[in-house]
Amino acid sequence: MKRLFLTLIVFVLAGCATPRIDRSYTAKSQDSRIQYLILHYTADNFDPSLKVLTQGPVSAHYLVDDKPVAIYGLVDDSQRAYHAGVSYWHGDTSLNASSIGIEIVNRGFIDDKNMPGAKIYFDFPPEQIDAVLALAKKIVAQYHIKPEHVLGHSDIAPQRKYDPGPRFPWKRFADAGLIVWPNADTVAARKPLFEQNLPDAQWFQARLAQHGYQVMQSAVWDLQTRNVLAAFQMKYRPSLFDGVPDAESAAMLDTLTSPLLPSPPQLPPQLPPPSPILLQPSGSAAAAHR
Repeated sequence: MKRLFLTLIVFVLAGCATPRIDRSYTAKSQDSRIQYLILHYTADNFDPSLKVLTQGPVSAHYLVDDKPVAIYGLVDDSQRAYHAGVSYWHGDTSLNASSIGIEIVNRGFIDDKNMPGAKIYFDFPPEQIDAVLALAKKIVAQYHIKPEHVLGHSDIAPQRKYDPGPRFPWKRFADAGLIVWPNADTVAARKPLFEQNLPDAQWFQARLAQHGYQVMQSAVWDLQTRNVLAAFQMKYRPSLFDGVPDAESAAMLDTLTSPLLPSPPQLPPQLPPPSPILLQPSGSAAAAHR
C-alpha cells in the first residue's frame, strides 16, 4: 500500500509539473507589441488627476507632474492602460492594446470671457517638457516606435479630443527625431501654388487619411473634416487651428504626404468654404479617455 501511494504521488506531481519549453528557435517575423506612444494633458491639477488615473476606469502608464516635476509610473509597460479610448491611426483601432500612454499634468484651457467661443490654453513648464521628452526618448528607443506613431490624443480621436493642445511643443519632439515634421523649405516653395489654387474638400480628406487620420471621404466640408483639419493644424501650425482650409495647411499636408514631389498638382479654383463649426470638448481629458 505504501509503495502504491508513493507511485500515485509521483504520477500526480508529474502531471502538475510545468512543461519544458524549448526556446532554441526564434521566429524572424516578430516585433514589439508596443507600437504607439500617445501624449495627453490631464485637464486638471495633480491630485484629482492622480485619483482618476489610479482609482477610476481610466489609466495611463505614466503621469508627469509639473510642480515639482516628477514622473510617476502607474501601469507597467507590459500591461494595457485605458487612456486612448475609441481611437484610430492608419487603419489601426483600439490603440489601448498597442500603445504607451503619458498623461501630462496641465489644466488644458479655460473659456475666454472677453471673446465668446475662444479658449485660453495653459503653457507647459519647460522643466516638465524636458522630463516628458526624456521619457519619450527612452520609450521610443526601447520599443523601436516609429516617428509616425508618436501622437497626441487629438490625432487619434480628433472628433472629441484636443490634448495635448496647441501649447504643447511638438517642434521640439520633431527636432529630437521623435515625430515627423514637414520640411519648412518645401512648404514655403509649395505654398504659393496652393494660394493660386486651393484644393477642394476631397483633396484634403484624401491627404488627411493618407497621413493617418480617420476621416470620411464625403467630398464636402463637413464638421468631421474640419475637426480633423483643426487637429492637424493644432499640431503643425498652432498659431491658427480653426479647421478652415488654407494654402499653408495644404502645403504642410502635401509636404508630409508627398515629400519627394517637386511641386503640388495644379488644381482648379474652388469657392471658399463656409465658416467652421468646431466640436466642443467634453470636459476633463483624464476623465473621458474610455
